[in-house]
Amino acid sequence: MAINSNRMPLIDALKAIAALLVLSNHFSSYGPLAAIARDAFPGLFGWLFEYGRMAVQIFLVIAGFLAARALSREGQALAVSPLPLLWKRYLRLAVPYLAAIGLAIAAAALADQWMDDEAIPARATFSQWLAHALLLHGVLGIDALSAGVWYIAIDFQLFALMAVLLWSGRIRILAPALVLLVATASLFWFNRDAELDNWAIYFFGSYGLGAAAWWASDRRQMSAWLGVIATVAIAALVVDFRLRIALALAVAMTLGFSRRTGLLDQWPNFRPLSFLGQISYSVFLVHFPVLLLANAVYTRLELDSPTSAILGLVAALTASLLAATAFYRWIESPAASARITAALGWLFEKVQELAGRLPLLGALFARRA
Repeated sequence: MAINSNRMPLIDALKAIAALLVLSNHFSSYGPLAAIARDAFPGLFGWLFEYGRMAVQIFLVIAGFLAARALSREGQALAVSPLPLLWKRYLRLAVPYLAAIGLAIAAAALADQWMDDEAIPARATFSQWLAHALLLHGVLGIDALSAGVWYIAIDFQLFALMAVLLWSGRIRILAPALVLLVATASLFWFNRDAELDNWAIYFFGSYGLGAAAWWASDRRQMSAWLGVIATVAIAALVVDFRLRIALALAVAMTLGFSRRTGLLDQWPNFRPLSFLGQISYSVFLVHFPVLLLANAVYTRLELDSPTSAILGLVAALTASLLAATAFYRWIESPAASARITAALGWLFEKVQELAGRLPLLGALFARRA
């Protein structure tokens, strides 16, 4: 599949690496495949289980970096209402996300016929699905229908918070200052309270570091600005060292310097890595249903050796990448997403038109003059 020449290779490479680490974390966590492989190779799989999830910080920093680029390229306030932007962001996330939730529900139902494992989500209810559709499952304490879907809700919250902060700051300097002030508060206080991990404020420190890297890399005295950013983050680490924040700082500094030096748009020139970065959201969405089915097949075949478990995980990883490639092409890509959104809009209009013809509902759907 062709790669968009307007993409940034370094960001795609970081997203590709982060996606593989997140997959490795989940592949070392769920089902009999993970259990057998972890018993055979406790060091490697223990490390992936403990530290693979740290790769989420890479996504957070990149998301903040790109949000600053899209919403406030030169550090200006957001002049328009954030609501249309939030709706657009929701559609961008939700169209593939809800399709993947459907795959996860189907995979869980099938896997439940072949194995009994705590990795299989309970049968989905409509209220549970609705909470996922509204991206409220985390804050409502509702069990997830797929691994990692908490991040999609957090991503939307973060974008919304940043858009509102930029819209609130009507003065050129005040807008980014509000973002950085809230990010600083997150680094020093909110990120240290694990009970807040279903809310954007917990993660906004990393997100804000990404935004700060974008704004700093556009300043004449870039080194001084990045030095201030690093000083604030290091001070937060002195107060309470968190490896995840140290990683976020390293990624933010890398993005800031690479943009200024031109590496952001030129390196690394490796097409497979670029493509994996491009489909990383699809990889993130579809790998868990594939992993469930791989574990179910493994259980069905009554295998239990370390060699077969490793081969099963390799097969699941390969199948996940293939499924993600197809999912990106037919569901997530901008062209496919636009077609699906247009189809849903057409369907809604037809339902509204049909409802308007019914005696009891016609008055509700009548067009007003």
